[in-house]
Amino acid sequence: MKPGLAYCLGWLLAFAAMAAGTAGEPETRYLQEVKPLLIRACVSCHGAEHPKAHLRLDTAAGARKGGESGPAVRPGKPAESLLVQALEGSHNDIERMPYHRPPLQPPEIETLRRWIADGAAAPTQEVPGVFVHWSFIRPQRPPTPRTAATHHPIDAFIRDTLQRLRIQPSAPADSATWLRRVHLDLIGLPPQPEVAARFVTTDSPTERDRILEHLLASPHHGERWGRWWLDVARYADSNGYSVDAPRSIWPYRDGVVAAFNADQPFDQFLIEQLAGDLLPQATVAQRAATGFHRNTQINQEGGIDPEQFRIESIFDRVATTGSALLGLSVGCAQCHDHKFDPISHRDYYGLFAFFNNQDEPTLEIEGLPSGISESKAKSPGWATTLVLSERTQPRKTQRFIQGDFTRPAEPVLPATPKVLPPLPPKNGRYQRLDLARWLVSPNHPLTARVLVNRVWQQYFGRGLVETENDFGTQGTPPTHPELLDWLAVEFQESGWSLKHLHRCIVKSETYGQSSIARPDLREIDPLNRWLARQNRLRLDAEIIRDVALAASGQLDRSLGGSPVQPPQPAGLGAFTQSNRDWMASSGGQRVRRALYTRIQRATLHPALAVFDAPDTFTTCTRRLRSNTPLQALTLLNDTQFHELALHIARQMASTRGTDADRIAGGFLRCTARHPAPAESQRLVRLLREERSAGGSNGAPPEGGWLAVARVLLNLDETITRE
Repeated sequence: MKPGLAYCLGWLLAFAAMAAGTAGEPETRYLQEVKPLLIRACVSCHGAEHPKAHLRLDTAAGARKGGESGPAVRPGKPAESLLVQALEGSHNDIERMPYHRPPLQPPEIETLRRWIADGAAAPTQEVPGVFVHWSFIRPQRPPTPRTAATHHPIDAFIRDTLQRLRIQPSAPADSATWLRRVHLDLIGLPPQPEVAARFVTTDSPTERDRILEHLLASPHHGERWGRWWLDVARYADSNGYSVDAPRSIWPYRDGVVAAFNADQPFDQFLIEQLAGDLLPQATVAQRAATGFHRNTQINQEGGIDPEQFRIESIFDRVATTGSALLGLSVGCAQCHDHKFDPISHRDYYGLFAFFNNQDEPTLEIEGLPSGISESKAKSPGWATTLVLSERTQPRKTQRFIQGDFTRPAEPVLPATPKVLPPLPPKNGRYQRLDLARWLVSPNHPLTARVLVNRVWQQYFGRGLVETENDFGTQGTPPTHPELLDWLAVEFQESGWSLKHLHRCIVKSETYGQSSIARPDLREIDPLNRWLARQNRLRLDAEIIRDVALAASGQLDRSLGGSPVQPPQPAGLGAFTQSNRDWMASSGGQRVRRALYTRIQRATLHPALAVFDAPDTFTTCTRRLRSNTPLQALTLLNDTQFHELALHIARQMASTRGTDADRIAGGFLRCTARHPAPAESQRLVRLLREERSAGGSNGAPPEGGWLAVARVLLNLDETITRE
């Protein structure tokens, strides 16, 4: 046996999914898939120091040059490449590789085969042995696969993968399902009953486009997607910690909603979030946008060290920026070099220095914010919000040994992690504005990818990168890397337009598929990673409440204003140090969208907490979806859900027609479809049983209708996006 390849392959990680499901630029594939395999398997024997058989595999050039047995790789000719022959065991003089280890799986060999077939391309200035993680490489627009079944780029990428895996996509969702899905996804509210009833007979591509544009233009679109960003911003209406005093920062929330409604270019949006106060002639709205990093907690306990908690707030800002915008666990380098990603302890404090030169003033807002009525604006605290501002005299930043602010080490200037593209040259000290512009610069490899992945996650329940806040080496690789890069480049080239991204996704057949779980998919793709169907998603906590409000006809759809306090169980404050009474709002304030419910960190509204609303102590990039009996009990017994069920009951009772007709109207309001005959029969039977039991007990006539309404609000379909 010739020794040239005898030691070149060890244990390989399973890149089967990426090999089977993707096809992209050869250089990118080399860096993302091939080089990591060779480094893990071969470089210990075939690296720069004493390469066995004079064969080096720490660069593509070394593989092409080869060793004593000749070139290991022949570009364009995988069948003639010794590396492939050794892996396959097809060479007469070379045993199947890896030597004395289990053979590789065919998809792993295919990864190398495809790279060689495409010319074995690699960067011209490749660093020997250095593993360049895929997410640190600037995305390039890949060619769209040629798939005869579709003309939509998203569908082309998805179906190219499905064809490779021999999986059939699902049929389109029915008209009622698509209509409710797109309403919940784009505005967070169900379609009006008359719209739902009419669409079943008028459904067409033109009508769907009209509905899509109508929803994107709706002022409620900004409320739905603004809530998505507020999770990231850890927005709350109180300071946190044990005192948890109220704070006035709701103008920040309303500014986010306005920006999403206006489709503000998202690069500009991010610049204002991080450094709006540093823009030339910064407007009030731009300064208010810096509330993004004033959403940190404030400790007002007695006897604390103010400097300690000032430092803690900066730690939070660095971690939030890293997780929310870079998709990296930057906070892991607070005390030491990152154990897995190339982010050093000093890199961390370079980012820290950007946020160590701020004061934290309260901004007085002159005039009414756009879209806010006079009555709401007169609520206490309407004219102030928390913002950031830059100090005229910079603070000295030092690295903290093991993250301990009482153990300062050498001085550190503002800087970005060395693994990422550098900041442009500048005379003088870098500021937050430089950091913000760097994050959205055309050559930044992460920001656009991270954002489009999070948007995708909202539509499908899982990102193309499942670890949406970790694009580092410990994160999961993308299931569809070329699609991720296509979306990132498309997003940037559209002027960072979120509404353009929404159109791209919603118009795809992948989005419009049925979510019904097929028996064949349960076996071959139980987690639906390859998207041969849509995913059923339980609604977010706020949307569950808003759906009930809309179904009851009680929803106050007005925009903006100070927080409201819908009813909640008495005595919750007794479990906190502050023990503040919760005075329930009255009138229209009581039935506003859940976006406007006061977020009290120590005592999150229980109807929101039980459905997994984030606690807002730290940034939230993905909401968990639990399934507990408490959720059903909340829908049945919560004070406000009971009130809303009573309104639905009265609507059904006052409608003309048979009992089945009345029930169909309530069912339509809750689910956007008419009940099937079997469903209608069961509900009619329940109504009659409740009437019979109520009559013998002297209960009011509406009692039977109330039972039906409570069932409708508790249906899995009512609280689920199909």
